[in-house]
Amino acid sequence: MSDKNIIEFVVNELDLQPHPEGGYYAETFRADDITNPQGRYPSDRSTGTAIYYLLTPDTFSGMHILTSDEIFHFYLGDAVEQLQLFADGSHCVVEIGRDIMAGQRPQMVVPKNVWQGARLKPGGAFALLGCTVAPGFDFADFSMGKRADLVASWPDARDMIAALTRG
Repeated sequence: MSDKNIIEFVVNELDLQPHPEGGYYAETFRADDITNPQGRYPSDRSTGTAIYYLLTPDTFSGMHILTSDEIFHFYLGDAVEQLQLFADGSHCVVEIGRDIMAGQRPQMVVPKNVWQGARLKPGGAFALLGCTVAPGFDFADFSMGKRADLVASWPDARDMIAALTRG
């Protein structure tokens, strides 16, 4: 089966839809329990959510920030490189994948209020990930980054920011 056919199969089988940040997703879990620790959110949130998330060579996860912690889980395909931008002006690029000997991790945590974006490593055909968010994901807690603003604050990450933002 070709990579294109695998991608089409995964999209259809898991009922994935385009995600506003890029890639494809389907929510698979939303806890019934609610929380709003110290009134941090403008309204109550689910205690947790989970999605499938698919990246392809023509998609990427655009730079965005959440007000909850997010855990990425690697399921299938090729490795992903993820840029994380921290409030102190530092940044790191991590690899999410199955090759632990090469420094990849099958699970990666992005703390709340850390800018993040991801793409397939060069040459990759697709990656199927899972994302778990706690407290649960709500689009009200999601912001997309603007290239100029991010580059101004993290100039050492300019090239990766440019690759993970849209014009």
